[in-house]
Amino acid sequence: MNEKILVVDDEKELADLVEVYLKNDGYTVYKFYNGTDALRCIESIHLDLAILDIMLPDIDGFQICQKIREKFYFPVIMLTAKVEDGDKIMGLSVADDYITKPFNPLEVVARVKAQLRQYMRYRQPQIKQEDECSEYDIRGMTISKKSHKCILFGKELQLTPTEFSILWYLCENQGEVISTEELFEAVWGEKYMDNNNTVMAHIGRLREKMKERAKNPKFIKTVWGVGYTIEK
Repeated sequence: MNEKILVVDDEKELADLVEVYLKNDGYTVYKFYNGTDALRCIESIHLDLAILDIMLPDIDGFQICQKIREKFYFPVIMLTAKVEDGDKIMGLSVADDYITKPFNPLEVVARVKAQLRQYMRYRQPQIKQEDECSEYDIRGMTISKKSHKCILFGKELQLTPTEFSILWYLCENQGEVISTEELFEAVWGEKYMDNNNTVMAHIGRLREKMKERAKNPKFIKTVWGVGYTIEK
């Protein structure tokens, strides 16, 4: 294992607790109580995942996450005491997951494992089959697995790794209706639980970034009671 994880939280006891649980699972942890030191670490250490508190004394977690996204694709999990929907939506716009305080440290470890499974699947070279496609071009949207980029009408979309994986899976299964359960299990690599709104939140953010009309989206369509599809 030995993946490198950044933990940033100004609540020292909480940061220390998360560090202990992660180290017990074999991860290497870089822990900081402020954003300035965390940014130095991001530039100097090859990280595999970051856990960021939103409310920090110097630089907030959103700003740190945006800095990460300028250069890196590794997953980011946001920690926050805020529970308003607006904060959650904002967090998911730049991060891959969102955990509200107070939380069970074991939940954090479980979320870390889920994000790393997804990230490592993406990083590992795949044996290319003859009929395997590495790029799709759908009505002005080009998505490439090789470059990990999505171009919409000539402009690159700034997608998180999770958003890219969702969009890629839907493109890969273009014309099919993919259930929320299937999409969650394919992207997150773990069992779907009822009342899980994670997929819906990420789809909402994807549509915002694609400037999709809510009532008549051009690309990601909702099939009520079933799931999502990108039509042929």
